Amino acid sequence: MPPAIRVEGLVKDYGDVRALDGLDLTVPEGSFFGLLGPNGAGKTTFISVLVGLVRKTDGTAEVFGHDVEDDYQQARDAIGLAPQEFNVDRFFPIKEVLMHKAGYHGIPEDEASERADAALKRAGIYDKRDVRFDWLSGGMKRRFMLARALVTDPDLLILDEPTAGVDVELRHDLWEVITDLNDEGTTVLLTTHYIEEAERLCDEVAIIDSGRNVTVATPDELTEKGGDTLTVFLESEPATPPELDDERIESLTVEGDELVIRTPSASELVPEVVRQLDAQGQTASDIDIERTSLEEVFVDLTRREDGDEGEATDDESRDDDEDDAREAEVHA
Repeated sequence: MPPAIRVEGLVKDYGDVRALDGLDLTVPEGSFFGLLGPNGAGKTTFISVLVGLVRKTDGTAEVFGHDVEDDYQQARDAIGLAPQEFNVDRFFPIKEVLMHKAGYHGIPEDEASERADAALKRAGIYDKRDVRFDWLSGGMKRRFMLARALVTDPDLLILDEPTAGVDVELRHDLWEVITDLNDEGTTVLLTTHYIEEAERLCDEVAIIDSGRNVTVATPDELTEKGGDTLTVFLESEPATPPELDDERIESLTVEGDELVIRTPSASELVPEVVRQLDAQGQTASDIDIERTSLEEVFVDLTRREDGDEGEATDDESRDDDEDDAREAEVHA
């Protein structure tokens, strides 16, 4: 079976701005995949290429083996998109909006009605089926965006900042719904600025910046790359700094009666550190191990050089233009 998403050498230019710069990415079928990156990294452009709102400049983009341009209908029918912005018909009851959406994909009216009911129930707003979108609360609007993405029973669910601006309770409710869908076999592509969300939900995450891959790995693999901080608390402040000799020690600082050590794996280093301290007449009274968080890894991998700040601003302006285009595509 082909992967859910495969892009190779994907390029998209907006005039002099290159939004995607040879992006390579594979999302396995059935996975829960996170897409992380700073503003202007190319996330919006990437999604827009997949759903047909933007034509790529160069490269390959496929959804379940269907080229997103040559086999547009097959690729688009496989995708359910829940965008961050509310691009919705506001003058019809929300069930009718879902039925219209299903109809665009060739689903007969009777079946569209059943699917609309099922999607609204899954999103937890079935009792609001006869209410217009504008009359929903902010949290219910976010639930509706998920329901609209689900009404076509997609094999690939793309969620663009699905919990932006919602309260903690609703965020956890949406997490549960999305996780259940993934457990049932739906491939999920999630973009988020909540690092905790990616760390908790995703099998793998891709961090992109300036339209290119920075890295693809599991959250655990990324935090392991960030290394550990080992803090050793001594019973008394040493007269001279202890000398520790081990190739696993990347850096060592002494702060009063505390030794702060950077190392790839603190738990493996502890016995050797204690042994060497004992040999120098120092006793460890306590030890603390802190693993680098995914957020710290993300910041480190996407930290821009001072000279790139102008480019980031250009990309953010370009993203605003894309958002306007996506707003105009009411039935994405």
